[in-house]
Amino acid sequence: MNYVKAIKGYGQNFLKNGAILEKIANAITTKENDLIIEIGPGMGALTKKLKKKGSFLIGYEIDERMDEFLKPLEDDKTKFIYGDFLKQNVLLDIQDIKYENIYVIANIPYYITSPIIFNLIEANISYKTICLLVQKEVAERITRENNTLSLSIEFLYQSELLFYVGKNNFIPAPKVDSAVIRLQRKDEAVLADRSYYYRFVKQAFSKKRKTLKNNLIDYDWSIVKDILENMGYGESVRAEEIVRIDFINLVKEYKNRQDL
Repeated sequence: MNYVKAIKGYGQNFLKNGAILEKIANAITTKENDLIIEIGPGMGALTKKLKKKGSFLIGYEIDERMDEFLKPLEDDKTKFIYGDFLKQNVLLDIQDIKYENIYVIANIPYYITSPIIFNLIEANISYKTICLLVQKEVAERITRENNTLSLSIEFLYQSELLFYVGKNNFIPAPKVDSAVIRLQRKDEAVLADRSYYYRFVKQAFSKKRKTLKNNLIDYDWSIVKDILENMGYGESVRAEEIVRIDFINLVKEYKNRQDL
């Protein structure tokens, strides 16, 4: 297959391994009345496999050169929108589609990984599953470490690392390996107040290597300390050292005590 010349500014790396493309497509299970949003379909390699599911499909592609490859894939259930996904009104784009569940699948350019993830998890759209091919380091930070990004995702999604993808599977080959992660929507959010949760998380991780006490300057430390002690943590603990479920319970318990 002849690949178009990658545009560096778009962070283009085309996945060439058919078996891996199949694994990514199979990471989501959809029905004919579901909707798949593909971010960055490129030349349509993954799109072709997604179309086999028979679901509705919308692809967002920033590079209009790809129209040559994507146009033949369009039909009554598949269409492509050209432009920056981060600037699109997805709710407007899908308003005429009578879908049951909505899924997202994407090979995200490394340089805009966090903006796209935050866009997805903060959207007023109930994405059932978000499956992303991202830089290996980012995948591990999201699924195995505590930080602002991973705990923000945890508000409404359960994250898991599915498998690794070596850099030699791409054209052009990036400098680092990648991994596929899946974010599965939870039945309910951690808190009813999303902004409260995000503020707490952001401040808890505001300064690396600082203790939670030094970071949570806008919160009543006596309450935080008491909750932490009941969980078995000392006063000098850092946010990243707290087990993820304990951190979530810390935010919930603090909010409950403040509401009394």
